[in-house]
Amino acid sequence: MPDLAAQLRITEIFFSLQGETSRTGLPTVFIRLTGCPLRCAYCDTTYAFTGGKSIAISEILEQVAQYAPRYVTVTGGEPLAQKNCLVLLKELCDAGYRVSLETSGALDIGGVDERVMRVVDIKTPGSKEADKNRWENLDLLKSTDEIKFVICSEEDYRWAVGILEEHRLSDRCEVLFSPSQGELDARMLAEWILRDRLPVRFQIQLHKILWNNEAGH
Repeated sequence: MPDLAAQLRITEIFFSLQGETSRTGLPTVFIRLTGCPLRCAYCDTTYAFTGGKSIAISEILEQVAQYAPRYVTVTGGEPLAQKNCLVLLKELCDAGYRVSLETSGALDIGGVDERVMRVVDIKTPGSKEADKNRWENLDLLKSTDEIKFVICSEEDYRWAVGILEEHRLSDRCEVLFSPSQGELDARMLAEWILRDRLPVRFQIQLHKILWNNEAGH
């Protein structure tokens, strides 16, 4: 039996529209875990590095249920940095939610419940954390998972295209290209993707357009 009294350090639990991935626009409960071993140059959730509150998994499930959601996203920080995240993901799936996990790609995704849609970042050189990429994760991807590149520059774009082709990523799962806000013009990235006929999904973070990346959205 899972230990629902086990705790996770949580920065926030909130209800909003999914701002990224193929589920963009869908009403979703977000569970943001505290802590991250990476320090990406473009990070927009630095407030989740520290602090938070220790909450039992049973209480997290109760808070989620209050929103009666169909979709739940576990994010961070880096959620997999807390071992009890795996228990939480399983319990959310068992409760009937459609669950996604947003992870930096620096930690092993192999223990994640197979019902979870894993959204795995591949860190570009512009993130300053490309040396943290755990390439072994690529062989664990399912067709229902998604890979995300945050593109900071034309150099990042060329690097990401090279990784896309070398590992045949679009044959594995959906691939997402996002412009780093304030660093790369979104229209420019869109035009590069069209010019090069890339088999990727272009995305702009919806929550930043609607709420200017305010906490709780």
